Amino acid sequence: MKTHYYLGWFNNFFPENLCRVSQEDITNRKSLVMISSNPSEYEDDGATERSWLDRAGIVFEEYHLINFRLQKEDAQTLIRNASAIFLLGGNTVKQNDFLREYGLSDLIKKSTAVVIGASAGAINMSAKWICSKKLGYKVEKSTTYNGIGLDDFAVLSHFDLENNMEQVQSELSPLSKEMDIYVSNKDCAVRVKGDKIDILGDVYLISNSRIQKLYRTL
Repeated sequence: MKTHYYLGWFNNFFPENLCRVSQEDITNRKSLVMISSNPSEYEDDGATERSWLDRAGIVFEEYHLINFRLQKEDAQTLIRNASAIFLLGGNTVKQNDFLREYGLSDLIKKSTAVVIGASAGAINMSAKWICSKKLGYKVEKSTTYNGIGLDDFAVLSHFDLENNMEQVQSELSPLSKEMDIYVSNKDCAVRVKGDKIDILGDVYLISNSRIQKLYRTL
């Protein structure tokens, strides 16, 4: 059963309920493979995201970071052998380009590993996402990107949603007529396990231009 975690951002650590379910889901702890969102900046090593798992008591035998230091073939081998895959937060566009350049998206989609994404990583796990100035990107023209497509919905994660609700709803309305969009800010998670979707924190669903707050199930 495939399991995917779409995370916002956690300033400290996972809350108790998220610790519990992630401990239950991540039983194979041989190899954690982290994918940089700024692959040219080698000091971006995923220490914060790794600390969340450490504090949750999820410790792996091996830790690997994929960036431009690795050859493409070596990166692909790491993904094939991963127990868990963590797409790190940071620069959504650079990570999306890197996934495509290194041919990682299809491998991640086929993997039986638990896949986790934080902020930018969660956005790139989704089927599609919108890059626009109104959503915090330094661009003049709005562009729709294809993500990995682990699940058939879109994600906007770790955005100042509470103070920009109408703007977010308006900007995402056209895409919401094509697919559901899960939007959240900090301390939130959407967990997909098989056909079941669980919600942690304040997560909203935009569907057919309508927005509603979802009930917490974790």
